Amino acid sequence: MSLEQFFPKLTPGAWRVTSPASAAYNCFAWAAGQSDLWWEPDAGGDSFWPEGVAPARTPAALAEAYATFGFVPAPDGEPEDGFEKIALYARDGLATHAARQVGPGRWTSKLGPLEDVEHSLDGLAGSAYGSVIQFLKRPLPPSGPPSSA
Repeated sequence: MSLEQFFPKLTPGAWRVTSPASAAYNCFAWAAGQSDLWWEPDAGGDSFWPEGVAPARTPAALAEAYATFGFVPAPDGEPEDGFEKIALYARDGLATHAARQVGPGRWTSKLGPLEDVEHSLDGLAGSAYGSVIQFLKRPLPPSGPPSSA
């Protein structure tokens, strides 16, 4: 099954694969800028979940997990100088997915153990992930002067 069949709003030419499939990390980790952890609130084993955060798949628990990494609520998904943003998706009251902003109207997502893709927010909305219910942001790390090596 192609990604366009699974996500019918991913219209040809409006999205692209940016990294190969990997089971090392998932969308929740990828949105926080991590590619070496699988975030899962209730899986145990090798999965990661921030200490002190309720092990639940609720949007509130996911927002709290991101808060441990410096994210705070944002009013919208518009680009904001000096900040990186993430969008949280939910369906039937459960957090299902997270995407990280890479530019105006462009987002990056890790699709479970599948590829990373660049897409529009609406591209992943639908029966699999539901819809975007919240935006979060955190300051970008300060850029130091270029190293002279």
